[in-house]
This record gives sequence, C-alpha cells and structure tokens, in this order.
Amino acid sequence: MQRVPLVMGATGPMLRPQTLAPIVPVRIDDDAAGHYRLTVSGVTVALEVGVATATIDGQVRQLAAAPLSRERQLLIPLQLVSEVLPAYASNLRWDSAARQLIVTGSATRGSTSHAAAARARAIAPAPSSPRPKRQARLVVVDAGHGGPDNGMTGPVGAPISIYEKNVTLAVAMRLGQELRARGVRVLYTRTTDTLIALSDRGRIANQAGGDLFISVHVNAANPGWRDPAATRGFETYFLAEAKTEDARRVEEMENESVRFETGATVSKDDALSYILSDMKQNEHLRESSELAEIIEEHLASMHPGPDRGVKQAGFRVLVTAFMPAVLVEIGFGTNPNEAAFLNSPRHQIEIARAIADAAQEYLRRYERRVGGGSER
Repeated sequence: MQRVPLVMGATGPMLRPQTLAPIVPVRIDDDAAGHYRLTVSGVTVALEVGVATATIDGQVRQLAAAPLSRERQLLIPLQLVSEVLPAYASNLRWDSAARQLIVTGSATRGSTSHAAAARARAIAPAPSSPRPKRQARLVVVDAGHGGPDNGMTGPVGAPISIYEKNVTLAVAMRLGQELRARGVRVLYTRTTDTLIALSDRGRIANQAGGDLFISVHVNAANPGWRDPAATRGFETYFLAEAKTEDARRVEEMENESVRFETGATVSKDDALSYILSDMKQNEHLRESSELAEIIEEHLASMHPGPDRGVKQAGFRVLVTAFMPAVLVEIGFGTNPNEAAFLNSPRHQIEIARAIADAAQEYLRRYERRVGGGSER
C-alpha cells in the first residue's frame, strides 16, 4: 500500500499529483502562468490555479476546491482523484470507506467495465494531528464597477448626484462590517476606487475558498420606457439564462463593464453560453436561488421601493464564482427619490444590515441541512 500525504486546504484535503506516480502514470505540463495539463493514467485534465473547474475531453467538471500553487508545486483537491478521474479511467476506483484509490489492470477510456485486478494499490492520508476546528464561513463581498467604470449615473432629468461605483463600494464596506459583527469572515474584491476585471472577481472568491459571493449594484431604468424616472425598487439575480426582456437588459448593462478591461471585448462567440448551460446542472444553482429569495425578503422589510423579485441572468461577474452567488440591484439611481435614498449613509447601513441578516439566515439554514453543528 502506498501512502500519499495530504495537505489541508481552506476547503478540504489537497495533494501533490506527483505523489501518485508510484501507483499510476503521472505527467504534469505547465502550459502558461497558472495553467496546467495533468495526465493521470491516460486521462488529461486541464487546470487553472484559482479556478475550481477541470476540463476533460471538452467537458467542464466542477472541483470541490480550486487548484493551488505552493512553492512552485501544483496542489489539487482530493476530490479530483476520488471522484473525477475514476469517471474517465476505467482502471481507477475510489473506495470511500477505506479512503483508497484502487488501480485495476490497464485503463480503458470510455468504458465502464473493469479488467481483472492484476494488483491493487491505494492512497490514504498520512497520519496527522487532529483537524483544527472549522473556521467561520467566508462571504466574498463584491462592490460593482470601479475606477474608470462609473457604472450607472443619475437621476434622470437632473444633475448627476449618484455614481454607481461609489454607492456600491460604500454599501459593500458596510455589508462586510455587518457580517463580521455576526462572526462571519469577509473578503472584499475591492476596497478602493479601482477596476477589477469581471472574471477576476469570481476567481478571487474561489481562490479564497468563499462560501457565498454577493455582488452589489445600482440599477438604471431603460431610457426608452414611458417614464424611466419613475421606476423604483430592488431585485436580486442568480446565474442562469435570462428569461425576460428586462433581465436581458440588466444583464447587458452590467456585462458592458468588460469594455473597460484592457484588451477585453464582448464577443457573441465566447464561452458564456456554454458555461451557463453547464451551470444549470451545478449544485449551487438551487442554493443561489434560495439566497436571492432570502435577500429579497429582508430588503422588503426596510426598502421604500417595491420588491421586483428574484430574477436570473447571465452575469459575467457570477460565471467564475463556483459557490452560491447573487447580484443585488439595491435600487434605481435613475429615480430622484431612490437616488437620494441610496446616497444616504444611514440608508446604506440599513441596506447592508438587511443583506447581512439574509446571508446569516441562509448560512444558518444551510448548516442545518448539512448537519454542520453550530449556527453562524
């Protein structure tokens, strides 16, 4: 029996793939900065440090944790070995009870049959000290826009008094303070007036092992509406294909920020639609929808505008966040009264407090479902 030492990451056990070499053929190719091609028992897996997905034969599989690079060595989640690779290599089988990888004969791609076992070897965690007490849940708070990207400006028919990037940052910082006061760990994607690429925001959350991703935004009415200045209210989105014309409008408006990224363009032939179709099967879809519903309920208790409901759309900022993730439109800056409401520090605190209460309630429900012990 070959023992393979495990390294405890923020979200679970990790291992160095070369430690599998005594039992299966392993090859690691460093394609570019942070990009790897890992071949194990004839199965080639494309990986990127900080991104919790693996690509095999053009199929994208979600990982339990993002690969890491420590001291110039690749670390992969144990789940890649225990769950993903055995689905593609017929000579690999994971014994969950014994925590062993069993190798039987030669690999046969695309076959579910197993050759008779010529020999069986296994991996198991090396003896280690007792696992430390689990950390508090981590919420990644994202302030929309920033730097040269002002986001929406308003209100309609009056001098500009609201810049979305300023309001989102103020509310996001308050939200982080409220969450920390409830014993939740917080990571901000930005804390200053700076531009963060849309796709990088989710990757920041993945690399940190985030449990929730909340992106804060300010809405804007369609200028073509009969009375755009009158539109008010709040709404919360999760990642899925837009079902209504208004959801598509908001999706296009928020995704337009990509034009501020150096060398970035919006292409109709990009991978967004593919990722969205894959994400429909993602376990986080239902969780994101539930989180959005709870946020709407809590905002409704304090917001003067109408509850516009939970909606879905293909936001780029949510595509790379592999965890329950939502985008909250906290009000319409194009409406004069709502713009004044959103600009008020007192009301910003109230908005942040409502979202923090919602996140805490979601985490409490989640802990009960998974039997995670103490509520946070």
